[in-house]
Amino acid sequence: MSEPRTREVDTAPVRPGEDLDWPRVEAYLREQLPELTGAFSVLQFPNGSANLTYQIRFGDTALVLRRPPFGTIAPGAHDMGREYKALSRLWKAYPRAPRALMLCTDPDVAGSDFLLVEYRSGVVVWDSVPSSMEGLPEAGRRIGLAVIDALADLHRVDPQECGLGDLGRPDGFLERQVRGWRKRWDLSATDDSDPNAAVLGERLADALPRSGAPAVLHNDFKIDNCQFAAGDPDEVVSVFDWDMATLGDPLVDLGTLLNYWPDPEFGDAGALASLGLSSLGLPARDELIERYSARSGIDVGDIDWYEAYGCFKTVVILQQLYARYVRGESSDERMASRADHIPVLVRRGLARLDRASGR
Repeated sequence: MSEPRTREVDTAPVRPGEDLDWPRVEAYLREQLPELTGAFSVLQFPNGSANLTYQIRFGDTALVLRRPPFGTIAPGAHDMGREYKALSRLWKAYPRAPRALMLCTDPDVAGSDFLLVEYRSGVVVWDSVPSSMEGLPEAGRRIGLAVIDALADLHRVDPQECGLGDLGRPDGFLERQVRGWRKRWDLSATDDSDPNAAVLGERLADALPRSGAPAVLHNDFKIDNCQFAAGDPDEVVSVFDWDMATLGDPLVDLGTLLNYWPDPEFGDAGALASLGLSSLGLPARDELIERYSARSGIDVGDIDWYEAYGCFKTVVILQQLYARYVRGESSDERMASRADHIPVLVRRGLARLDRASGR
């Protein structure tokens, strides 16, 4: 069930069971960053699903602290070092990327690696047009076009010029990605998992397209990882959650975004299903693809395969969240229903592959 207006709340008290050792964190940060002065306080960003993300304050200075979720972590997931590397450099070429200020790799401080990032205020679109944009003509369509423009602009960044030429290994990228997500599915599958998810992974591996020139990838690009200035639906001012950033085939990002997008046949299928994005008045899939191609200059002929891949990746992420809840590693009750969205998302992915192959 969606919660239309409560999602506009930026921060909230920390959820039970998700506090860190705040006195130790505070002491560490004051030692490392002596310019931080004033009273220490903590709130949590309540709307995310995976990484634990907090707003910490020293007096009037607000910062963002991010660390992986508690419990078993899938190989390569929730990589704070990768996110730090991306955000400590990307902001120079892509102003929508918040600047990372510090990485802590001492698990005695907060139980794991954690990242400190500049805080930016603004509006995130969840399950309704934000109140500050209500009444503006075609606000939902404008939001969607701003999101796709932000993605196209990311893929126009030259990785070498911003010091990110070593962020990933573009050669063999798609093959490694599909293999890795198939392995994660095998590790997180439970007795009640949809057996067709493994079929989707197998078919993706059997039909790999040929990649074009590599680009900086966000690797989980979606509407609720974008932030707008209040009252302005025409420009994404910040993009969040870069822990899977890498170099590789840019259409992976577009396929990921499309798998979250409402579809006339499948409705609000996927990780964002509970948000009811179809009610926002977003632009249609074809318009989104055409605008991306025109702005980025990238050929989108194989986009059905990439959307199917996006569906599979989201399926695995949902399964991981659900499995973590089943194992008692998350106290977030929202995770209990994450797997409910998997079957329709699997069907959507298989349908895209059928179309790509002419079935």
